[in-house]
Amino acid sequence: MKIYTRTGDSGTTGLFGGPRVAKDDTRIEAYGTVDELNAALGQVRSALEQSTTDSTDAKTALSELHDCIVQVQHELFSIGAELASPHPDQFDLQVITPPHIERLESWIDAAEQQLPPLKQFILPGGSALASHIHLSRAVCRRAERRVISLADAVQAETPISDSVIIYLNRLSDWLFVVSRLVNQIQDVPDQIWEKP
Repeated sequence: MKIYTRTGDSGTTGLFGGPRVAKDDTRIEAYGTVDELNAALGQVRSALEQSTTDSTDAKTALSELHDCIVQVQHELFSIGAELASPHPDQFDLQVITPPHIERLESWIDAAEQQLPPLKQFILPGGSALASHIHLSRAVCRRAERRVISLADAVQAETPISDSVIIYLNRLSDWLFVVSRLVNQIQDVPDQIWEKP
């Protein structure tokens, strides 16, 4: 299979089971941003693999986080496939369901139990690993906005699954909580926002 086909040289691309559309089409923006999020999480995973700690508990926590991110990356790939088709139901591409969302919520609850209550806004940053997670969270929020734009644009044709939008919303929440947890594990304090 060749990587280049030259079919997109005119600025169009083919949808899964559908027509060719402009590369800046709302649908392409949506699944392209989900792909960007997946790549950002790949950077998080690489940073996790390079993290060192002497604490057995910290090693275990970071290893579990790594496994969670791999799972999320697989799910994001499936979301991208669903968004890449104008008829995902015809191709059995609707993978994300309420149990996926409930699992993210359980991850959020478990992480929050290990953190002090958040009483003020914090600035993105901290350890290098936490900074990568914060950036992924911001990309996740953009992916959510792009998917909502797509859902509004195609509502009359083939609605976008509510589960995809909710999943992205919960995923960004989880990434925020995990960035704080990673800073705590790596003994790096969060930077509290101060009004200028």
